[in-house]
Amino acid sequence: MIENFLRRPHGRTALAADVVRVLGLLSVVAAAVWWSATDAGVLALVLPALLLPRFIAARPLVDLVYGIVLLVAAWSNVFDLYTSISWWDLAVHLACTGVVAAMLFLLLTRVEIITAPASGPAAAAVPIVLTALIGLAASAVWEMIEWLGKAFVSDDIFVAYDDTIADMAIGGLGALLAGVALASMRRQPWSDSVPAPEETRGAAVG
Repeated sequence: MIENFLRRPHGRTALAADVVRVLGLLSVVAAAVWWSATDAGVLALVLPALLLPRFIAARPLVDLVYGIVLLVAAWSNVFDLYTSISWWDLAVHLACTGVVAAMLFLLLTRVEIITAPASGPAAAAVPIVLTALIGLAASAVWEMIEWLGKAFVSDDIFVAYDDTIADMAIGGLGALLAGVALASMRRQPWSDSVPAPEETRGAAVG
């Protein structure tokens, strides 16, 4: 994974994905200077997540979309879009949970906790079912974090039963759609890791 992280970007899309990571870092600085420490903290939480696609060698387009969605979600909090636009919260939950669930699925396959079959009826079902379940789990964890924030940090954090259920439901839908997108890709085209030395020699001999 370290080799994946350190390799140079190949192509405009990969370069754009790295630019998004740089923007993520600059966003923290900008929020600290022109907004508040809380806003900077929210944006700082996104930074480790922005690095994940490089470690698992996600395909550039997947990496780029993932990074943009996470930054939009973080900046939406800074600009109070969740409260000023009625449908924005659900839209971000749909998109953000979808890309996060997909990236976590790819991470689990990369570290071989999940082994997705390459062919057969289960080849399409596995990413759909598991990505949807990962998304629902991530949504539940996020709602717990919001509840903890309201209970122990600030009463300004909005937590309500209907809002919680709606967020989890729409997040699960986003994860399901992301799973369908992954299932439509053959031979894991979303992943492009640097081959190990043994694999490189084997390919050369063959």
